[in-house]
Amino acid sequence: MLPDLIGGGVERGTLEVGRYLAERGHRSIVISGGGRLVCQLEQENSRHIKWDVGAKNLRCLHYILPLRQLLLKEHVDVLHLRSRMPAWIGYLAWKSLPKDKRPLLITTFHGFYSVNSYSAIMTKGEGIIAVSESIKQHIAENYSVSRPIRVIFRGVDDSHFDPAKVSSDRLDALRSRWEIAADIPVLMLPGRLARWKGQDLFLLSLLRLQDQRYQAILVGDLKENSGFSTEIGTFIKEHNLEDKVKCVGHCADMPAALMLADVVLSTSSKEPEAFGRTTVEAMAMGKPVIATAHGGSLETVVNGETGWLVGPSDPEDLARGIREALSDFDRLKTYGIAGQKRIREKFTTQSMCEQTLTFYKEFLAAKRGGL
Repeated sequence: MLPDLIGGGVERGTLEVGRYLAERGHRSIVISGGGRLVCQLEQENSRHIKWDVGAKNLRCLHYILPLRQLLLKEHVDVLHLRSRMPAWIGYLAWKSLPKDKRPLLITTFHGFYSVNSYSAIMTKGEGIIAVSESIKQHIAENYSVSRPIRVIFRGVDDSHFDPAKVSSDRLDALRSRWEIAADIPVLMLPGRLARWKGQDLFLLSLLRLQDQRYQAILVGDLKENSGFSTEIGTFIKEHNLEDKVKCVGHCADMPAALMLADVVLSTSSKEPEAFGRTTVEAMAMGKPVIATAHGGSLETVVNGETGWLVGPSDPEDLARGIREALSDFDRLKTYGIAGQKRIREKFTTQSMCEQTLTFYKEFLAAKRGGL
């Protein structure tokens, strides 16, 4: 259960686990408010139920009884809750069942949520998944949890994010559509357009690089947060950055997009990345990265080996990192190769899915043994 399937790391991770389960003969049912990823989910043999379980109002509580009935009718073995509001609905439905009828309850803690009773729902699973060591530490420091916490890093689908599988036609199509010059370095910041993602910080850093040749590409849905998108557009115009910065909107072909970049950035500052999926996707495509030195980025990016770690909320340090990156293209290639090797060894979708299924099986065996 999760709020929607519009886009983002949580959503794509849900699709990947669903596909993995279906390929191995299990049934995968996903409950969400819907979105552009539903078609892919269903093509990959998961079943989708459109319930607006992410709505933060009392009306969503009417899903508790239908969910209770669904859990019994479908003989659900594992109820996996991946966001706070859906988790409350799922937990209350689960709690209402007789103990011997309850499925295994798993929660995934995938963000540095505000510490309060509302967020505490993500610690109610019989088994808890943390998407990074940073998140596991956050849970331990802020909640009294006696249940096991397993760190399972998000992964990159290396059958999809593979430079060898991106054709020149795909690259040429994106380059033409976005009007990217072939002879000017490309700085790319992919991610949701939201203040905590730091697009505004990135633009502030660019004001300190007026002597540099670059093309800055912001990739992210302009409609999802229209107020912030408008603010970004206004900043670009007011500071005469139109010739250097492009907001290209949502991209359905991120492997090709990342291949067009010379450097990929993750500038989340007001809140750390719990993991930082776009960063590892860039590394999988052989691209060096610049990321803020907190949260999950400390676990994925090796400073001076696969990229640069810079101070959070520090446009001066971010500008320094960009300047260093643009000063040595041989180093960019070396960092890119090292990053790709690191991803293949530690952060693949296959590994994430295998560990998740193992987690389910371990707890199911223990649960059934105790009945």
